[in-house]
Amino acid sequence: MKILIVDDEKLLVKGIKYNFEQEGFTVLTAYDGEEAIKMAYDKSIDLIILDLMLPKIDGLSVCQKVREFSNVPIVMLTAKNEDMDKILGLEYGADDYLTKPFNILELKARVKAVLRRMTPTTSQSKESVITVGNIKLDYNLRRVTIGEKTIDLTAKEFDLIDLFVCNSGKVYSRENLLDIVWGYDYPGDVRTVDVHVRRLREKIEPNPAEPIYIHTKWGVGYYFKEA
Repeated sequence: MKILIVDDEKLLVKGIKYNFEQEGFTVLTAYDGEEAIKMAYDKSIDLIILDLMLPKIDGLSVCQKVREFSNVPIVMLTAKNEDMDKILGLEYGADDYLTKPFNILELKARVKAVLRRMTPTTSQSKESVITVGNIKLDYNLRRVTIGEKTIDLTAKEFDLIDLFVCNSGKVYSRENLLDIVWGYDYPGDVRTVDVHVRRLREKIEPNPAEPIYIHTKWGVGYYFKEA
């Protein structure tokens, strides 16, 4: 696996790089947003660890730009312990976030969890493609097709639609979704779920304001209905 670390704190980058190399990862580094975008475009990257505050181009803009050409998982780092920064990071396409200062063990756990979700399980491999109505999920490519249209999804968005499609009609509370998709020890709150569901609807629904696939059960949560 190849990881790109993007941060202008060179000592921090050195420490993160060393720890992930000890785990067997190949690690590339960038120290500003402009360099990060170029490397994400030119190199075959499996995951990006991206700082929010960067020279030249900030982390949110980098995230947004990368999402124009890649669905590579992005774990965002932020020194600001403010909810709006976290929500904006998710809105711009980040899959997870961690607030500085952080424990390197937690960062490694987050990264491995994201990469694990990107890898098909044994049960998924037995049936690498499932089709429900006009929605097709390809687990090997982690790709969703609706009719003839291929939908580009981030890792978390794919995990969400996978859960919904495979459990059609079942209502999940926001807390349930946090536990299942993000993990029981995820420090975020239910707004994380709302952000991702909104972004998922924008990608798969003909009219996100009147969804035909992912419905809201008011006061409870969300559920999937075959169109």
